[in-house]
Amino acid sequence: MKAMIFAAGLGTRLRPLTNDRPKAMVEVNGIPLLEIVIYRMKKAGVQDIVINVHHFADLVIDFLKAKDNFGIKIYISDERDQLLETGGGLKKVATFFDDGQPFLVHNTDIVSSIDLKKLYETHLVSGAIATLATRQRDTSRYLLFNEADHQLWGWANVKTNAYRWSRRQAIIFEKRAFSGIQVIDPKLFEYFPEENAFSIIDTYLKAARYETILSYPHDADVWLDAGKPEQIEEAGLVLGEVLGGK
Repeated sequence: MKAMIFAAGLGTRLRPLTNDRPKAMVEVNGIPLLEIVIYRMKKAGVQDIVINVHHFADLVIDFLKAKDNFGIKIYISDERDQLLETGGGLKKVATFFDDGQPFLVHNTDIVSSIDLKKLYETHLVSGAIATLATRQRDTSRYLLFNEADHQLWGWANVKTNAYRWSRRQAIIFEKRAFSGIQVIDPKLFEYFPEENAFSIIDTYLKAARYETILSYPHDADVWLDAGKPEQIEEAGLVLGEVLGGK
């Protein structure tokens, strides 16, 4: 199984912790966020990972070298010249996923106990072009899924009351918050735009007009967006459950 870790963000919400390091190297109980994600991916069966870097990129590269890439194949996608956002970052490494097999994608600042192997296996039997981990939580932006079959139909910003529909407006839909974890079929690359920097959410909304994109609810799992200093402390309280006794 192959995977990508989004680790190129500036980590502005984590300042001052990211004043001298990328958010991927911010530590939870002495363990960098990046190491937590890599460990969980290895446990799920991932053997090839590409990681994009931008902010303090050398610190990530040196860390991986010191850890001997954790005994698996790890490649770097260098975005120091231009930060490409989630969609653009994935587009840059499209050839890495040229074997036709679905792959896992995970944000580096997400700390969760979600069963990554189960998520991947669920995607394999679904026939979907992408399977998105989602949960019920308070946020300003939601993905909108048709309640009958859990297919992605739209997006909403509840603060501005803005709605975008991929198909006609669903009569009965549920609002689910995206968890920053997903399984993608390489066919999704056919829907990527010409530009280099863009959000993966825009691509999902475009592809959902013609393809099946499914919600994967995981409300019972531990999940934290460790994007603020106070959330790093909170993540430390649940890290044992996330790592499963590492």
